[in-house]
Amino acid sequence: MVQGGIRLLGLDPGLQHTGWGMVESAGSRLRHLGDGVISTDAAQALAERLSCLYRALHALLEQWQPDEAAVEHTYVNKNPGAALKLGQARGVVLLAPALFGIPVAEYQAMEVKRAVVGTGHAEKPQVEAMVRRLLPGATIRRADAADALAVAICHAHHRGTRLALARGYVPA
Repeated sequence: MVQGGIRLLGLDPGLQHTGWGMVESAGSRLRHLGDGVISTDAAQALAERLSCLYRALHALLEQWQPDEAAVEHTYVNKNPGAALKLGQARGVVLLAPALFGIPVAEYQAMEVKRAVVGTGHAEKPQVEAMVRRLLPGATIRRADAADALAVAICHAHHRGTRLALARGYVPA
């Protein structure tokens, strides 16, 4: 672990695929620790899928022991049934780290894009390209994992700004 580093877990919630990304933040330096996707079986009942998601997150939290977590807000889907299921998955994603006593931050998609790319209207390929640039050596195999790493990067930036302000830094 880098001296003074903190482990940040980014999560991109979804019922079918929940992306996760773990970074270590030390000052303005970021280091990729791991990433992946938790997938559920669409043939299973909703309760079983949510349980599967929770169990996988629980194992992930035990393995990586993050200091903080960040979750992306989800957009309202045009299909009310799909939006409800996504909301339930998001609830599990928020709950799992909270039960471990880990602080959980939430960010809008535009905030994440702005923190990683510099504009809130960036396209997914731009976000993934910047994640690869900011985390050299990361071999990201799924878009959901890249999105989760972007959430972790966003949290690292926001966290750094909050700490600077708390220490009395006033930008010129």
